[in-house]
Amino acid sequence: MPLKRWWDRAHKIVGASSVRGVGVDAAQWLQVASDVADSGGLLHALWVSREPAGDAAVYGAYLTDAGVLVAELALPSGGGSVYYPGLEDLFPAASRLQRAAFDLSGVRSSDPDLRPWLNHAAPYEFVRVDGEGVHEIGVGPVHAGTIEPGHFRFSVVGEKVLRLEEHLGYVHKGLEQRFTQLPILQAHRLAARVSGDSAVAFSWAYCQALEGMSGGVLPPRAAWLRAVCLELERLANHLGDLGALGNDAGFAFGLAQFSRLKEDLLRAVSAAFGRRYLFDIVVPGGVAVDVSTEAARALAEVVRTVCAEIIELRGIYDEHEGVRDRFTGAGCLAPELAARLGVLGLAGRASGQARDARVDLPCAPYTELAVAKIVHQGGDVAARVAVRFEEAQESGRLLRRLLAALPGGEHAATVDAPPADAFGVGLIEGWRGPVLVALQAGPEGSIRRCHPHDPSWQNWPALEYAIVGNIVPDFPLINKSFNLTYSGVDL
Repeated sequence: MPLKRWWDRAHKIVGASSVRGVGVDAAQWLQVASDVADSGGLLHALWVSREPAGDAAVYGAYLTDAGVLVAELALPSGGGSVYYPGLEDLFPAASRLQRAAFDLSGVRSSDPDLRPWLNHAAPYEFVRVDGEGVHEIGVGPVHAGTIEPGHFRFSVVGEKVLRLEEHLGYVHKGLEQRFTQLPILQAHRLAARVSGDSAVAFSWAYCQALEGMSGGVLPPRAAWLRAVCLELERLANHLGDLGALGNDAGFAFGLAQFSRLKEDLLRAVSAAFGRRYLFDIVVPGGVAVDVSTEAARALAEVVRTVCAEIIELRGIYDEHEGVRDRFTGAGCLAPELAARLGVLGLAGRASGQARDARVDLPCAPYTELAVAKIVHQGGDVAARVAVRFEEAQESGRLLRRLLAALPGGEHAATVDAPPADAFGVGLIEGWRGPVLVALQAGPEGSIRRCHPHDPSWQNWPALEYAIVGNIVPDFPLINKSFNLTYSGVDL
C-alpha cells in the first residue's frame, strides 16, 4: 500500500479530523500525487506560499480514504526562477490551480499551459476547433442576467456543441492578500464572504482551523448550532436551485413554488437567528447568536412543512412530461469521467462519486447523526436534480433532530490567538461540496497565509465535458444543474 507509507510518516495537522502533513522533495512531490491517484484519492487543493525574501513552498491537499494528506514542497529561490513539477497529468484540475498560483505568486509549475488565469491584461488564446461548418460562439464575460462574469467559448456545428472552454477570474478580489491584513481572530468574517452562498461552510472551516491551532474546545451546543446553520444553508440553496432549474426547463410554476418555500424558510431563519442569510453567525469558539427553545420549535415546524411540500413538488416534476424531457439525458457526465476529473460534492454524487465529508471525515456533531449519503449514477441534469431533492429531505431530517435535541450550555467559548507559525486545516462539507481552509498564523495574532478552496475548482472543468454533444440552448439548464461559484475560485 504505497499511500500508507506517506500517511505513516506524516505529522498530525490540527483543525479538521484526520488531517496529516508531510514534507517532500521534488521527486517525492510527484510520487505522493501518483500514489494518491493510484489509490483512488483526489487532489483537493493546491496553493503556493511565498516569502518576501523569495523562498516559497507549494502545498497539495489530497482527499484519501484515510483523511486529508497535505504535502509540502519547499522551494528555495536561489536567486533565480522557482519551478515545481506540475500535477496536471495525474489530476486534470491541477492545471488551473497551478496557473492561478503562478499569477498570484510568480512560482510556476512545469505545466506546459502557460496561459494566465487571473491576469486579464494578458492575451488569452482559446483552443480552436477546425472543421467544415465549425464556428465559435463567445458568451460573456458580461451576461444578460444578474450573475457573476465568466467567459464561455463554444465551438459548434449548427447548434451541437463540439467543445466548450471557460475562462474565469474576472472577479479576482485579492482575498488571500486581504486575509494577511486582518487579525486572525476577526478574519472569519472575510471567510464567510469568499462565496456568499457558502458563508456558513467557509466560516466554519476557517474557525475549525483556528480553533485547532489555538487549542480551543468547542462547546457541544455551539457545534450543534453550527450544524443547524450549515443544514439551513444547504436546504435554502437546494430550494433556490430546484426552482431555477424548473424555470430553465420552461416550468415557471416550479420557480414560483420553490421561491415561496425558500422565502418561508428564510423568514423562519430570520426569526430564529436575527438574519435571513447566515453571514457572521459562525465565530471563533462557537456561534454569534443562541436560539431559544421556542424559536427552535418554530423553526423545526417550518422545516417540516417545507419538506412535506418538497415531496409533493418532486412528484409534480417527475410527472411533468416537458420537465422530464429537458432533464433526462441532458449534460451527462458518466461516473468514469467524473472519477477521472475528480468531481466533488453534489455534482460528483450525481455521477456515482460516493464522497461526503459529513460521512467520510465527520466532525462533531455529525459523528452522532448518521448522515445518509445521497448517490445517483445517471450523471445528467435529472440525476443532479434528484440529488438535490433527496439531500433537501435529508437536511430536513437532520434539522429536526438537531433542533429537538440541542445540548444545554454555552453557545460560544473564548478563543485565544494561536502562536506564530501554527498551521491548521478546516474541512466542511458545504452544500456544493467540501470546502477547505488552510490557515497559518503570523506573529501577535496576525495571519501569515490563508488559502480558501471551493470545490468548484474541480467541477468547472467537468461542465466543459458535460455540455459536449448537447445543443447550445441547453447550456443554461446544464450550467445551472452544476451551479458553480465564480467568486469562490476568483480569489
